[in-house]
Amino acid sequence: MLLEFRDAEPTDIDIAVPLMYQSGPDAFNYVFTVPGKGGPLDFLRYAYADGAGEFGWRNHAVGILDGKVVATGGGWSGKNGLAFMLAGARQILGFYGLFAGLGVIVRGLRTEAVIPPPASDRHYLGHLGVLPEMQSRGIGKALVDYLLDAGKKAGFKVAALDVAVTNGRGQVLYERLGFAVTKERFSSLKNAHGVVANHRHMEMAI
Repeated sequence: MLLEFRDAEPTDIDIAVPLMYQSGPDAFNYVFTVPGKGGPLDFLRYAYADGAGEFGWRNHAVGILDGKVVATGGGWSGKNGLAFMLAGARQILGFYGLFAGLGVIVRGLRTEAVIPPPASDRHYLGHLGVLPEMQSRGIGKALVDYLLDAGKKAGFKVAALDVAVTNGRGQVLYERLGFAVTKERFSSLKNAHGVVANHRHMEMAI
């Protein structure tokens, strides 16, 4: 098994976007579902293709096995905060329109009380996903290792991520890699489309 990683490209969209969605479907459903306007997968495709911001292809890496994308994830920090905020607002309003877009932005801000933006001195890992049929083969560990190495090369001393309490399998993997829970944030956010679970913030020295 020859697994390689590279920066994501626009052409990775058909596999990378569903993997991004897989990393937190309930929260994505809560924030980005607008009946008659589109759902989270539609918006994520739009934002990914745009390239900018947290959800853009430029913020992601992909794992390649036998020429096929099998994993994706991103690594960023609070240093990107303003640029990501502006790109996200532009993408949301461009996709949903003004009225529905403002509702999406409000739900997104509420969700940040549970999954807050990262600090500027943290290398934050997010949108981690591996194809279901390729899980339990060490690809998730290799993906995290690749992103941690990128953070270390960028000069970060601490890596961070957030994991839903409903994702016990993910937490076990992160603990095995050296992450430890530093805080748990409780959530009461829900609507007809999704429920934002409690999340645990995890960190490790790199």
